[in-house]
Amino acid sequence: MKTTLTLIFCLLSACTQAADWPMFHGPDGENRSPDTGLMKVWPEDGPELLWKTDILGEGQSGFSTVTIQDGRIYTAGSKNGKSIVYCLTMTGEKIWEYENGEVWEKNYAGTRSTPTVDGDRVYDFTSVGELACLDAKTGKEIWRRNMLADYEGANIIWALSESIRVDGDRIYCSPGGKKAAIVALDKLTGEEIWATPSLGHSTSYASPMLFEQGGLKILATTYAKGLVCVNADTGELLFTYEHLQRYDINCCRPIYRDGHIFITNPGVAGVRNGASLLKITVVGRKASAELVWHNEHLDNLHDSVILLGDHLYGSSYDYLGGAFLCLDWKTGETVYEVRETGKGSFTCADGLLYYLCEKGRFFLIRPNPESYDVLSTWRMPDEGEGPAWAHPVVLDGKMYLRRGRFLYCYNLLPR
Repeated sequence: MKTTLTLIFCLLSACTQAADWPMFHGPDGENRSPDTGLMKVWPEDGPELLWKTDILGEGQSGFSTVTIQDGRIYTAGSKNGKSIVYCLTMTGEKIWEYENGEVWEKNYAGTRSTPTVDGDRVYDFTSVGELACLDAKTGKEIWRRNMLADYEGANIIWALSESIRVDGDRIYCSPGGKKAAIVALDKLTGEEIWATPSLGHSTSYASPMLFEQGGLKILATTYAKGLVCVNADTGELLFTYEHLQRYDINCCRPIYRDGHIFITNPGVAGVRNGASLLKITVVGRKASAELVWHNEHLDNLHDSVILLGDHLYGSSYDYLGGAFLCLDWKTGETVYEVRETGKGSFTCADGLLYYLCEKGRFFLIRPNPESYDVLSTWRMPDEGEGPAWAHPVVLDGKMYLRRGRFLYCYNLLPR
């Protein structure tokens, strides 16, 4: 009997072994949780609250979401004019905090980017350019540098928002300065590996993505005037593609599939911008892009578009005052648009979309290319200050929601 119980316990432990969510939008940046077996319909009062904490700074604090690795939660917030990295237990108690310089205190004050965890190190990039490498267990500083100062960059209208990408022995960052547009640094020392020359414009707000095509490893991100792609091994500029916006807002991480890249930016006051799909051609060590289609409706602001099957699902910004849209990936046709949700951000888990409106209303949506399919609606607690812009995270049967100094953890497993 004892042997049987031990075996059952081991099997259950193996099934519930914690996964990791080490960077913004998960381990591959695709914003898809590995979770299965989650509730398909929620109670009217929402999922069960397991715990909450209000220790993430003060006031509006910031818009950083969480990363999770090795049984610890990492995020960022602000207090007393400083940008703070927080490390928490899986039940919300503080393990350590680290002060990473000044914080942005102008329009929408607070932190933006989300800490990136890589093994025993954490990388935090602040709204004013401080890039710090910390010991993940203790929060002790290993190295730190200001990327705007080092590369003669100027901050942008709503402050730096890029979350750091780690790849092998290096990390990537986009200071958008006179000395360099994009740089690769040694992740252990912070020393420069390569630098892409200035594009003559500032950086923008997106986090980078990596893909390979035709034997060429490419880093794709945004700058003030659109998309920029460089050789990820050398930093050589491959091409730029203009995707203009009145205030140089290009916030969304590019999406790549089968030789094509999707990009989007927001419209402003009736001036349509929106989404474009580009065909990428690689010949030898060179690459170029040409337009396949453009759609003015999906004008996304907060990196809230996901590709599932042959359809894109996302949130508009100016179009319809904020709506939920479904687009055909191949043609760019708007399959449907729904104004109910408003502007928001989301993640994907167990075949469903977990959509958080910036005003705190929540929608559990089945991504159906045939029709808009809402399974449950609910409103998160109205406690935190500022818009609910931190992206939801779903991992190991739990959902993490952030608003201001509050972090909430909910149970998504059937009761």
